[in-house]
Amino acid sequence: MKIGCVKEIKNNEFRVGLTPDNVRAYVEAGHDVLIEKGAGVGSGFSDAQYERAGAKLADDAAEVWKSVEMMVKVKEPLEEEYPLFREGLILYTYLHLAADKQQMDALLAGKVNAVAYETLTEVDGSLPLLAPMSQIAGRLSIQEGAKYLEKTYGGEGVLLAGVPGTPKAHVVILGGGTVGTNAAKIAVGMGADVTILDISLKRLEQLDDMFGGRVQTLVSTDSNIERAVLGADLVIGAVLIPGGSTPKLFKRDHLSGMRDGAVFVDVAIDQGGCGESSHVTTHDDPIYVEDGVVHYCVGNMPGAVARTSTIALTNATLRYGLEIAAKGLEGAVAESDVIASGVNTYLGKLTCKNVADSFEGYDYVDVKTLV
Repeated sequence: MKIGCVKEIKNNEFRVGLTPDNVRAYVEAGHDVLIEKGAGVGSGFSDAQYERAGAKLADDAAEVWKSVEMMVKVKEPLEEEYPLFREGLILYTYLHLAADKQQMDALLAGKVNAVAYETLTEVDGSLPLLAPMSQIAGRLSIQEGAKYLEKTYGGEGVLLAGVPGTPKAHVVILGGGTVGTNAAKIAVGMGADVTILDISLKRLEQLDDMFGGRVQTLVSTDSNIERAVLGADLVIGAVLIPGGSTPKLFKRDHLSGMRDGAVFVDVAIDQGGCGESSHVTTHDDPIYVEDGVVHYCVGNMPGAVARTSTIALTNATLRYGLEIAAKGLEGAVAESDVIASGVNTYLGKLTCKNVADSFEGYDYVDVKTLV
């Protein structure tokens, strides 16, 4: 199979879909790899490294799009890339279609066979291609939140750990999954007071054991969320429905009762966000203030630490990419429910139920019935 990778064009997105080591793995498996010149520079990988690994270099992205059978990316295609779609092209990347109807319609119209990292589900229910970025985003959320609590950024001027004789910052984390757990690890490590809310009592028990009672765990109800966030210095939105729209747990009404300069980091923003007051921001304009609360809603948070993110992501994606390349998408889907779970669109059909359920007038079709 001919595999391609282009430079990401999303605002301040420096990650890349393939590393030179990934290229070598594809080439050794008998595949051809075409890389856009400069694609890996933002993550610290030179064109020469890709060439040494066996890739051929293309002068521009359009050449790669038109030449390959499978395109491996990091982020969803942007509008200027839609004209490059074509029937039967395999697109292997993050899609987040529940928050992007325009992209979904373009993929369907172009009959692109799109495999989404965020919905690919292992037999144990885990999300192996979402997990590494969730780990990074969770840890980064505290780092960014701590920064924007500083007065110079419009925050209330609170140090997460405090110092002896002063109160610690109160960090509230909505969701106890991978993002929330990693956020809690950093917040606890920095010395903050931490509260985690989740709908699963079993998960709360696990978190209580994990942190040795150093975090407050609460069942995620409207009342508990309201009480927690009204006393928070930093709120982390860490809610996930794989492939689906995120529920709005952080209400606009909460803002007026919070302290001026409190910070809300909505890690779920790429799936629509879990805050009623959330809208997507970018790394070069990351925050806005509403009712005195600083909102950080960057849609590609891990792009800020591109080298770490690229290595972590491609460590996870390579295995499944090689399987698709070896068997073809149809063969991989026929043999693997795991691969099938990642397919969001196939030859003009919507094949992810959670995405279909996010919009009116769209029918879900089981991809297994189409291959």
